[in-house]
Amino acid sequence: MKSTYFPHKKDVPSRQWHLIDAQGQVLGRLATRAATLLRGKNKPTFTPYLDDGDFVVVINAAQVKLTGNKLTQKTAYSHSMYPGGLKLVPYSRLMAENPERVIEKAVSSMLTKSKLRAQMLTRLKVYRDAIHPHTAQQPQAYALV
Repeated sequence: MKSTYFPHKKDVPSRQWHLIDAQGQVLGRLATRAATLLRGKNKPTFTPYLDDGDFVVVINAAQVKLTGNKLTQKTAYSHSMYPGGLKLVPYSRLMAENPERVIEKAVSSMLTKSKLRAQMLTRLKVYRDAIHPHTAQQPQAYALV
């Protein structure tokens, strides 16, 4: 008789730290790789109902590329849930004021739409420049090919 192994929260291996340089990278491709690392889908112990992903540090967020006319045509939506509470911010303004938010929104939309998403996003660290405070954790450079 065969039995299936179901891992538990205590069986989650230690989390690694990955460093992704966003300079010259396309936003969508960068976000998919970061979401894969955050979710833990690159590990052999991946389980959909467990949060066993790694930490991801993204640097040079201000130098990420948007293809096509997305910089001028794409807008970020947010709603306060009150009547007339819709806020539309064009990505050109968002990239100038807060490029970290652009990467966070892209990665967030590529994660699972469950309670695990908030836990995974706490392990995403995005910085505008190449300077980050996580050198003590010794993040390994993750090559985007």
